[in-house]
Amino acid sequence: MNLKEYLLLSVLFILSFQSFSQSKIESFLTPSDTLNKKRQNTVIVTETALASATLLSLNQIWYADYPRSKFHFINDNNEWLQMDKVGHMYSAYHLGRFGAEMLNWSGADQKKQLIYGAGLGFAFLTAVEVLDGYSSQWGASPGDIIANATGTGLYVSQELLWKEQRIIPKFSFHTTQYASMRPNLLGKSLNEQILKDYNGQTYWLSVNLQSFAKESKIPKWLNVAFGYGAEGMISGNVQDDIPISVENPERYRQFFLSFDVNLAKIDTKSHFLKTIFSVFNTIKIPAPTLEYSANKGFKAHALYF
Repeated sequence: MNLKEYLLLSVLFILSFQSFSQSKIESFLTPSDTLNKKRQNTVIVTETALASATLLSLNQIWYADYPRSKFHFINDNNEWLQMDKVGHMYSAYHLGRFGAEMLNWSGADQKKQLIYGAGLGFAFLTAVEVLDGYSSQWGASPGDIIANATGTGLYVSQELLWKEQRIIPKFSFHTTQYASMRPNLLGKSLNEQILKDYNGQTYWLSVNLQSFAKESKIPKWLNVAFGYGAEGMISGNVQDDIPISVENPERYRQFFLSFDVNLAKIDTKSHFLKTIFSVFNTIKIPAPTLEYSANKGFKAHALYF
């Protein structure tokens, strides 16, 4: 449980916000200089409604097929080479960022943005953990909760320290051979594989260079990205692997170094474009990349997705 719930809620946010952007003039998208209570109430009602609708949908679509149980915890920290934990951090960060940006649009002060806006990701994902805790198939994961708090903390700490986001978690994906080995677990379609196939997921910390060297001539939009991925996983734990051929794939971690673009640093006076850039600043652009893994050493990619 990580990217699934983030994507469900963020897509609803995007659709809601896009409906505004298409029907209102540019001035509507301009953040208010002072508190606009009408906007603030709109944000609160919208966030509450979307979060509630998403949780209800998850409860019916995802959990309804499995028996309920008493609330319980599980220790799943060794699963998927911790890719799911990094996914939780990523989800909490961006849900919180969207929440804070929407409150900023309403003119709310920084304290409210950080407490109620940035806290949105942690609160929503914690609610999902509660649903997990009452499902016999899963269980509430302390590791997931810590990862959620880490994502929220990454956003809040940068706002308090620098008043800007210099380090942004990002996501990229490519299809792998492993999904066809266990399609029921890793996904049959591309949409399912993006959510389920951890082998094809890469999570990045995209660092804005110019933010750390304000007087330099480095382009404001240029980032360097540090990525983490893993391959060879056809189940959460190696002991759960099933015979595929002569032997199961070897699990291994991957570390990446690449370039990226910080869309939020592209100069534009259009608040509509700023909204679009904010949404897509969650995704790492394909770029030349250097990969390292313990079993294969260094490998260069002309373009890595």
